Amino acid sequence: MAIFRPIFRLFAAILCVGAPALPRDARAAGGAYQVDTAEVSEPGSCKVESWASGAGNRDIFAAIAPACVMQIYRPVEVSTQFSRSRADGEWASAATPKIKTNLVPTAIGSWGVALSGQGTYDLSTGYNTALFATVPATLRMSETVRINLNGGWQWDRLLDRHYFTYGAGFDLRTRDNVWTLTGEVFGQLAVSRIGIPPDDSVPAASITDPRFQLGLRWRPVDRFNVDLIYGRNIQGENANWITLATTVRFDVGK
Repeated sequence: MAIFRPIFRLFAAILCVGAPALPRDARAAGGAYQVDTAEVSEPGSCKVESWASGAGNRDIFAAIAPACVMQIYRPVEVSTQFSRSRADGEWASAATPKIKTNLVPTAIGSWGVALSGQGTYDLSTGYNTALFATVPATLRMSETVRINLNGGWQWDRLLDRHYFTYGAGFDLRTRDNVWTLTGEVFGQLAVSRIGIPPDDSVPAASITDPRFQLGLRWRPVDRFNVDLIYGRNIQGENANWITLATTVRFDVGK
């Protein structure tokens, strides 16, 4: 177990820091799609994900998330999501560091498992607003079909409210990896309701109702892709969302 100690120390350190929560509820970082995979790339692999989302109720969310895989006894993906959002006319800015490491490798016909941790800071106040811990699991059914399951914990520190978080999704891609269809359902279930103000303006059902996204990815070259995504209730506000996302991949130190 000694070789795992640096991983767990880094994991704990990230959980003790964070980036801003959205006005309605905290949202885990991890790209435009919310259901994470158990896969971690080779050390030296880097990417920059960026996306912009607009809702029918005029809410806005935009983010950029650079990430690189480091060798810390085992490959560890380190990233930070920087975001800007508007909800009910109020703007917020966030920076969310995240680490993820694979514990059980993925393979066709068997489950792979990973562990990730995140923290959230409100950049305007410097206050740590939320903490997350997630266990992603991935089953590769074939070279073109993948199923992802997530289970985890979220602590909304503004309301001192704890949630069980969940997610399930699929990826179906063409054999040439040019097109990928991704669907996902995710959400959060309240575990405790400590300190919720009696005049809380957010209906509990809108926060705990399931959320979903369906997206189509175009990857003309291996190092670049574009996603167009439709989402429903993705921030717990019962609105329809359209997201345009891009990913640029590159290698360093190789």
